[in-house]
Amino acid sequence: MGPQGGFQELSLRVRDGLRLYGRHYPATRSAKTPVLCLAGLTRNSKDFHDLASSLCSGPEGRPVYTLDYRGRGKSDWDRNWKNYAVPIEALDVIDFLAFAELKEVAVVGTSRGGLVTMIMAALQPSSISSVVLNDIGPVIERDGLMRIAGYVGRVPLPRDWREARNVVRDVNKRSFTGLNDEMWDEIARQWYNEKRGKPSPGYDPQLKYALSVLDGPVPELWGQFEALKRVPVLVIRGQNTDLLSEKTIERMAQRHPRLERFTVPNEGHAPFLKDRPTQQVIAEFFDRADQVGHSRAAA
Repeated sequence: MGPQGGFQELSLRVRDGLRLYGRHYPATRSAKTPVLCLAGLTRNSKDFHDLASSLCSGPEGRPVYTLDYRGRGKSDWDRNWKNYAVPIEALDVIDFLAFAELKEVAVVGTSRGGLVTMIMAALQPSSISSVVLNDIGPVIERDGLMRIAGYVGRVPLPRDWREARNVVRDVNKRSFTGLNDEMWDEIARQWYNEKRGKPSPGYDPQLKYALSVLDGPVPELWGQFEALKRVPVLVIRGQNTDLLSEKTIERMAQRHPRLERFTVPNEGHAPFLKDRPTQQVIAEFFDRADQVGHSRAAA
């Protein structure tokens, strides 16, 4: 498809026939490692538009790709909600890499996207050169997960965009302080799709059933995190998050020799990655990671 808003729209069919949507933000003549952005549980490519536009711009830019998981954004919904599972989503991402002819990528994984990244690192380790984990780690705080489960698939569809803004603001305002209505309008248009000028569902409501595991203890994912030890990792944490604790990050740093960390002030789960300081931290991290990769290749 042709360019739109600085990106090209992509469409592919994965191994079970579902059609998935993605975006490509090109960077002219760039030799840098491409970035793949993976969104949270109910989110989509639109979450990364500002970050992707920043990373791909200018003479030092790098190409960026984003993907809507099955049942999210502009991708097809799955008839079987049990397929809304991290291992299947990881396989979809691997299919996307093959479709886009991406042999190696730097990954930004927000929340659920970080879990998908860990699975990918175990299944196809050579495809990942570096990772940004946006407000996610091997230990997921139960309070935060319960909060998310409380609204996924349960919030009525807003009647108009003003109501959509109010819904998004009311769900997030305790942990994201200082945002004005203009910003909440923008977030609402990321959260929802649009049909005939009005909000339409941004994800399949059946995703709520994929969270039924909350009936039992939340498993720790240290084994999956171990798959990332071979590459540089940056952990971004929202100052007001209820999903990723400082204690967990300390434990991650003990296990990963090249772990870097950054806290986004006045934001919760998960940081929007819209502010310039955070975008700069991510860009500089990927530049350093590329140098590590080049040194390793030369050796």
